Amino acid sequence: MSSVSTIRDRYSFANLDEALALPDLIAIQRESFDWFLDQGLADTFRDISPIRDFTETLELHLEFDPNDEDLRPTPKFTVEECKERDMTYSAPIFVRATFVNKNTGEIKEQ
Repeated sequence: MSSVSTIRDRYSFANLDEALALPDLIAIQRESFDWFLDQGLADTFRDISPIRDFTETLELHLEFDPNDEDLRPTPKFTVEECKERDMTYSAPIFVRATFVNKNTGEIKEQ
């Protein structure tokens, strides 16, 4: 039986000159949320509109345009202000609604 000597290289990561760059761990969530606001929400409202009653005389049309400033206003506070005030960074999203009564021909928009 022969004795085989194995030499193991040891690496030390304790003495690195520069810190390793951290990956952007929430990039996929941010991209998904941006897609939802820019495309997904509008697609969803297009898919479910119009909503009709069982007699099909009343309809509710819901519309969301992500480029319309009236439907997607800017937040009241910046991200930094929300961090300073311990607040949630949020902004309202509005939907344009059109109510149609086919019996009377009445159309109401809001």
